[in-house]
Order: sequence, then structure tokens, then C-alpha cells
Amino acid sequence: MSTEPDFTLGIEEEYLLVDAETCDLATAPKALMDACKADLGDQVSPEFLRCQIEIGTPVSADIRQARDHLRHLRTTVARHAADHGLAPISASCHPFADWRDQDHTDKDRYNQLSRDMGGVARRMLICGMHVHIGIPDPSQRIDLMGQLSYFLPHLLALSASSPFWLGQDTGLASYRTTVFGDMPRTGLPPAFGSWPEYERSITALTDLGIIEDSSKIWWDLRPSSKFPTLETRICDACPRADDAVTLAALIQATLRMLWRLSRRNQRWRQYDAFLIGENRWRAARYGMAEGLIDFGAGAVLPFDRIAEDWLALIAEDADALDSQPAVARLRDMVARGTSADAQRAVAARARAAGATEDEALRAVTRHLIEEFRQDL
Repeated sequence: MSTEPDFTLGIEEEYLLVDAETCDLATAPKALMDACKADLGDQVSPEFLRCQIEIGTPVSADIRQARDHLRHLRTTVARHAADHGLAPISASCHPFADWRDQDHTDKDRYNQLSRDMGGVARRMLICGMHVHIGIPDPSQRIDLMGQLSYFLPHLLALSASSPFWLGQDTGLASYRTTVFGDMPRTGLPPAFGSWPEYERSITALTDLGIIEDSSKIWWDLRPSSKFPTLETRICDACPRADDAVTLAALIQATLRMLWRLSRRNQRWRQYDAFLIGENRWRAARYGMAEGLIDFGAGAVLPFDRIAEDWLALIAEDADALDSQPAVARLRDMVARGTSADAQRAVAARARAAGATEDEALRAVTRHLIEEFRQDL
């Protein structure tokens, strides 16, 4: 564990397309996808549902490059969408759309997914953000995966952007996690003692023909099936690009901190999934509002205290990665609250001004359209 990984970054985001006037979900026209492909190549692709579009940045050497790539991708998708009277939003659930009205993309991969998962797949009207961090050594990937799992609820709490489902307030900050949890092979990753142990577990399913490869493992954190990376999948989609960048920077710096401990023959304590799962639930239910459990301290701590402790842990690593400004925005995110908080506030203001429930949720969608443009 002495060779330092390169800690390169890649960010994947899924967007929903909405009618710029009515805010209803809209199918991505072929002409829109063709225009995006012409400008962005393989960095853009259709997603499972025809109202979705997925982007992925090129491999980035540092967080500044990742931010530039992400802004370019968002700007290009928004520009081409506008040509068709559409707008992208980056939130994990649409405030009022009905999954039963959506069609999935006619593509072999998605047709197979629909056949395998039945009605569970049809409900997947959700979007997320995935962050890849380059760690070439497979043994390091497995070792760091077990330790980084502790921080997954923290990332979910920060990113929570899905309070509404089918036009109702769910009471959760991240309803996406409950929808996605209906799929198999999701949730917190199991604890593995080694890369061979992980491979044996995957092989047990592939040899039986249950899955074709590890890309059908959808844990909150996994070794990527395509790249020599750890892929963090816990985050809700972020309405603002700079918030997405801050989360990516936090993941990168935290992994470097955990790797740095290994050089001193130390490691982050690995807690049972039962305990981490309790924090995961708190993050999904409350976002940042009710804090998380610090198991070392034996107390529920407010998120502003958690943030300061976290920043102190990774200060040396943010310096080494030259990501201090992006990491420091954690304080701004905590001060503003989650996107779920902001969406509820927009709806409340609209209702107070006399809007119907439908009008209030359309106001939330317009807010998400503006948030997408915020950092571009």
C-alpha cells in the first residue's frame, strides 16, 4: 500500500428533461441526442428512461479539470435542449411526474433490464451522480472501499435532492434511495477482506448466469466494472454543478486521507453495516437537518460540527491534491442546507402566495431549471 494512487476523477450525472414552459417531463428527441453526440461524443448517452440523459466527464487529473469538463457538458446539453423547447434538471426525482407514464429507451441493455426486473425497473424514474476515483491497484480498491463506506451517509446527506414523488412530499430528503433500494444488489457494499474474495463473490453469480458481469452490482460504492477506479454511487443528483464538484473533491480527498493512514500502518475503523445503515437512513430521511451518529464519540453530532471535523481530517490531502477551494465549499453547502430543503421552501412560498399544489410543484421544477444554470 506504499505506492500512491493517481486519484484521478470522473463524474457521471443523470438529468431529467422537462418542457421549459410547462415543466412536464419530456422525451429526448433523436435530434437532441444527435446534436449532443456530435459535440460530446461518448461523453453523453441516453439513459434507461427516454426522458433522461446521462453525461460522463473525461478522466480528469485534478478537481479543476473535472469542474471545467462538467460545466462544458452541462452547458452543451442545456444549449441543445433549449433548441427543442426543453431544459435539463439535475435532481433525483421530478416533483410531480408519474413513472407509469414513462417509456424506457429501446436499447438491448435496457430491454434486458426491463425483462429481468419487471415492474421494479419501470419505477426507476430517478437520477443520481457517480464519482470515479482512480486507484490502479485492485487490492487498494477493496481495502479503501471498506473504509470509505463510513462516509457514504455523509455524502448522501449533503446531496439529498429528492423530497417529492408523484406530486407528494414524501417526508424524506432522498426518496431516490427507497426507489433504488427495490433493485437487487443495492445498498451498502459488503465487507471484503481482499480482492480475490470480492472476485469469488462476483464469480459465484456470473458462473450461474444470474448476472453477466459486475456492472450489475449497484452498491452505493463499488469497484468499477470498466475502469481502475472506486465508484461512489450514493449521491443524489446535484442541481448545482459546483455542489457536484465539491462532493467529488470530498470523495477524492477522503480516499487520499485513508490511503495516507495506510502508509503509517493505520486504518479507519470499519463499523458494521448495521450501524452505518442507521446513518444512511438518517441521511435519507433528514438530509443534514438532524445530524449523524459519530460512533467514536457515541453521540449524534450536528452536521456543521461533522463538516468541521471532516475538513480537519482531510486538510493535508486537499493541500496535496490542490483542491482546497472546492473542499472548503462544504461549509457553504452546510449553511445553505440541502436541495430538498430548498425545494420545500420554494413550494411553501408558492402556496403562501395562493398557488395550488400543482402550481407549487411546477414552481419547484422552475427552481431546479434555474439551479442547473447557476454555476455555468
